[in-house]
Amino acid sequence: MILLTIPIISQLETVMRHVLNFFHTNLGLTWAWSIVATTIVVRMILVPLTIRQIHSMQSLQKHAPQMKEIQKKYKHDRQKQNEELMKFYRENSINPAASCLPMLLQLPVFIALYYSLRNFKFAKGDDLSFLHFIPSISAHTTTHWGGYVLLFVYVVSQMASSFFMMTTVDKTQRVLFMFMPVVFVFIIARVPAGLVLYWVTTNLWTVGQGLITRRLVSRTPAPAAEKRSSRTPPKDDGSSGNGARSEPPSPKPGGSAAQPPRQVRRKKKRTSRR
Repeated sequence: MILLTIPIISQLETVMRHVLNFFHTNLGLTWAWSIVATTIVVRMILVPLTIRQIHSMQSLQKHAPQMKEIQKKYKHDRQKQNEELMKFYRENSINPAASCLPMLLQLPVFIALYYSLRNFKFAKGDDLSFLHFIPSISAHTTTHWGGYVLLFVYVVSQMASSFFMMTTVDKTQRVLFMFMPVVFVFIIARVPAGLVLYWVTTNLWTVGQGLITRRLVSRTPAPAAEKRSSRTPPKDDGSSGNGARSEPPSPKPGGSAAQPPRQVRRKKKRTSRR
């Protein structure tokens, strides 16, 4: 397995080097801005899959009550629950894997960029800085104070992108996804700064995409439960307890539909004088 992955990684690294060289040599961009341009091109290529991802997430949100009912009904039989959910997906043309495709397709780009920055032999005099606060995109992120600024931007942008993309999960999972970058920041602090720049760029793209999507596509509101109290009258569904339809009492023949009750006057007793 390892022998198979090494040639694949080598090929991915070669492709990434050619792409970065194209932006750097032909368009005159610095290496840092070449990474930004590469990220934008990758996200533009993934736009059709991203649209499918958005539609899949909206469909999952729309059918969430029905799926919860299936899970509740077969909560003691996991196999039957999965069968019924897969049947429900087919009947409603739902593809749960569509929401993961853009993320999975970005993984080879991430790996290729990592090995390219680690093994790439830059020429003398090449400008490896970014916006004059990161001296080298090939060095570790925390080797300069500008790297800490980049890590802060990464955490904020990752939280914002999770806020827009994790709309179908419950509140607890959503909070967990939003605070995961705080944990990962200690891991990616030792990777090259150019790799963090790639993630910051793709996160900002996701945030902008989420803002545009919210403006153009109406959100599906969740069904609100009816609030009832002890004073709330029961619903009149037109049926009685035994299944027969209840009807208002019919008026007596020859009488009016609604007659006031007859008042009876009581006679006063006369008191006799002695």
